[in-house]
Amino acid sequence: MMSTSKESNDAPEEPRTSGIYVYGIVPADVEAEEDAVGVCDGSVAIVTHGDIAALVSEISVDRPLGKPEDLQAHAHLLDGTSGVAPVLPLRFGAVMTDEEAVEKELLEAHAEEFAAALKELEGRAQYVVKGRYVEEAILREIIEENQQAGELVGAIRDQPEETTRDARMALGEIVSNGIEAKRDEDTRTVVEALQSLSDSVNVREPTHEEEAAQVAVLVEVARQEELEKAVGELAERWDGRVEMRLLGPLAAYDFVVTQKPEG
Repeated sequence: MMSTSKESNDAPEEPRTSGIYVYGIVPADVEAEEDAVGVCDGSVAIVTHGDIAALVSEISVDRPLGKPEDLQAHAHLLDGTSGVAPVLPLRFGAVMTDEEAVEKELLEAHAEEFAAALKELEGRAQYVVKGRYVEEAILREIIEENQQAGELVGAIRDQPEETTRDARMALGEIVSNGIEAKRDEDTRTVVEALQSLSDSVNVREPTHEEEAAQVAVLVEVARQEELEKAVGELAERWDGRVEMRLLGPLAAYDFVVTQKPEG
């Protein structure tokens, strides 16, 4: 005897081929620019719930994430938004099943939390102040200030490398410790210069051995010129010794990055 199958119930579900990539949370009145491009060149859209919304784009679930251009697209969209509206960035790689999941499982589930955080960020963005030592200048400074370093330099000068290996290692350690001490001191100087502009300051770990300082600060966008002036004064003070850079406005990665949602 043959039995009939229940096609509607027993037929296997078609595997999902796409998902919704979520960049961050913004106020509901934010509009995506027509030419805004997201990860994998996806068109950026807005999913709203009440007074909050999510910046999203469609993405193929078969395409692995993590290429440099993916990270750049993620940051570019969030940073561009931060200059005109508060934005809560999500960690890179946040993908949900569909727009309904974004609204229900992300926006609705965290509505009060997101709304409060956006209110705190209103009118503000993150900026990063970076300083990099000029190699010759900082080496000269350390050697002039450290008698042992000066003696080691004299002992090494014009001598074969194989006969001065221990002296070179000792000098390298002195220089490394000297840069670390100066970095601590110069970072404190940068923080003091920024304190009048914000009470939200985060000292980042160095990403380069000759880094003088790397400090993230949450500042009112309207006070950007004041920030630029403060950094310019530091650059003038350290001319020839430290090269200063100011990045921003950026999304507030150091202060309010939300967790990656389950999708």
